[in-house]
Amino acid sequence: MKPVAEQLEYLLRGVDTVLPDGGLEARLGEDRPLRVKLGMDPTAPDVHLGWAVVLHLLRRFQDLGHTAVLIVGDFTARVGDPSGKSETRKRLDADDVAGFASSCLDVMQDLLLPDRLEIRHNSEWLGDMDMTRVLELTSKLTVSRLLERDDFSQRHAAGQPISLIEFMYPLLQGLDSVAVEADVELGGADQLWNLLVGRDIQERYGRRPQVVMTVPLLVGTDGVRKMSQSYGNYISVRDEAAEMFGKVMSIPDE
Repeated sequence: MKPVAEQLEYLLRGVDTVLPDGGLEARLGEDRPLRVKLGMDPTAPDVHLGWAVVLHLLRRFQDLGHTAVLIVGDFTARVGDPSGKSETRKRLDADDVAGFASSCLDVMQDLLLPDRLEIRHNSEWLGDMDMTRVLELTSKLTVSRLLERDDFSQRHAAGQPISLIEFMYPLLQGLDSVAVEADVELGGADQLWNLLVGRDIQERYGRRPQVVMTVPLLVGTDGVRKMSQSYGNYISVRDEAAEMFGKVMSIPDE
């Protein structure tokens, strides 16, 4: 392993948040390959440049000899991540998610090194949970903690409905971290709250809580909202160079 200071310099480029303070430095100082988790919910059949930003950070961990744990959220994609949403998301069916996952995975693998890579589907441990295990999981977090999340608290204050399945999403994402024994979890800036809940869940299952790292969100081609397949304002990593260039140049200057 390279010296800790050298690893930090390489890993922190373009990163906006690392928590807890000093946590990443301490893990790197253990001089062992870290297990670095990135979860991706396949909710559309493409990979855009916003996803590529965080995949590139995962690749940098691989460059330094750490293990990338790429979680294909084939189960959580059917639940629906409520991050940044003002209403309950339409649920996807299993066949649609399977098709999206197959389409996206080839591209994701092209952006990562084939060695030091684990690819897991979270249906492995979430798909067969019985009611006893579900209730055990729900006991790990309080409603008041869930309502600390901005989008939940705003919707609650405005009298907008929040379904119980939306409350379940961060719990399931946290259980992913328990299942793969994550040392570090990566995500976009909008995922920070979910990633911190993952620390809570790990602790409540008697595990060491992960370090969390987030990267800024790319603005989409509309120049307003984050780049997202849901909004249709994205640039695909599969686009031809001229098409990529044209889409980038079409983003409003402001």
